[in-house]
Amino acid sequence: MAEVWEWLSKMENTKPLALVIFFTTFVAIVLYVYSGKKRKRRLESYKHIPFMDEDADEREPRSQRNNDDD
Repeated sequence: MAEVWEWLSKMENTKPLALVIFFTTFVAIVLYVYSGKKRKRRLESYKHIPFMDEDADEREPRSQRNNDDD
């Protein structure tokens, strides 16, 4: 076990290992995001979230909005 820690303590060994770990994680995330039609539709609908609140406020008449504040 001591040899493993000694091997990991050297930068020339840990950089390629970290690269492989991060690249594998990146590929897994990309595959997760772009696979599956249900997930794709759900993720596409999230881009409209910032505008949903504004649309609801604009549909409500101004007289009702002013009465709600009282």
